[in-house]
Amino acid sequence: MRILSGIQPSGKLHIGNYFGAMRQHLALQAENEGFYFIADYHAMTSNPAPADLAARTLEVAMDYLALGLDAEKTVFWRQSDVPEVTELTWILSCVTPLGLLQRCTSYKDKVAQGLSPNHGLFAYPVLQAADILIFDSNLVPVGADQKQHIEVTRDIAIKFNAQYGQTFVLPDEQILKSVAVVPGVDGRKMSKSYNNTIEIFEPESSVKKKVMRIVTDSTPLEEPKDPETCSIFALLRLAAGADELADWEAKYRAGGVGYGTVKKRAAELLCEYFRPYRQKRQELEQNRDYVEQVLTDGARRARAVASETLRRVRDAVGLGVMRHAQSR
Repeated sequence: MRILSGIQPSGKLHIGNYFGAMRQHLALQAENEGFYFIADYHAMTSNPAPADLAARTLEVAMDYLALGLDAEKTVFWRQSDVPEVTELTWILSCVTPLGLLQRCTSYKDKVAQGLSPNHGLFAYPVLQAADILIFDSNLVPVGADQKQHIEVTRDIAIKFNAQYGQTFVLPDEQILKSVAVVPGVDGRKMSKSYNNTIEIFEPESSVKKKVMRIVTDSTPLEEPKDPETCSIFALLRLAAGADELADWEAKYRAGGVGYGTVKKRAAELLCEYFRPYRQKRQELEQNRDYVEQVLTDGARRARAVASETLRRVRDAVGLGVMRHAQSR
């Protein structure tokens, strides 16, 4: 089964990105045909500085490779290295009803968060549809908040197929298994937009300092505490083994444990969890030519598939028909 997923290089990846999506992407590559890309076109909707966009794209590539992406088995590329996607985006735009895009909640949400209401942000679902359809993707693992975009992709594909004949594979979404919300250092959900993240590969000393600053309530040490509502316990859920987690839960409910003690252990567990990947990440930092070569090779493999799909599309809509006729 062909699995497709993309991630935006909108900032340094944090542990919320990892436990929420990346870990599951990496697990899926073992038994499937993985097509994973760095969505630098999508990142442009927020108008990043050129140097930042280029640097963040390479950093995301290094992060994925360090965490276990198999570049031999999985096709891994930079979105902008496959120009067929942008041509397909225009063709799909010409069959996409305006009302379909107007109903997409993500545009309104992003504008409400302060992003400029530009056309790229509004038409984002069409580019996302092109990403998916051009690779004949069978399954797209997404968070629950992206489910609507997969539905839009299917609607666009169905409309195109009805108008021009069977051309596109209809993808299915796989809603990623939810994990406990990863708390940021301010107690809210970890998010780059809140500036409250713990980066995957930031120095361990910094990780420990950030965990110790996480906001907690004022329940006295001797009082029982609710593990279900505690930000620190949410971190324990991510990195602790089942037996240790059960032990901490019992301590919470019995009382007599302070948040400072739990924070220290949560920080230790997070550092231990990512430590095996840290050396690989440092090696990649010193071998950026290799990382670029991985992306170049991935783009070549991705374009081989994309160009074949685009040929079907161009033939279906009548683009290049006269050229084909004159060549005969």
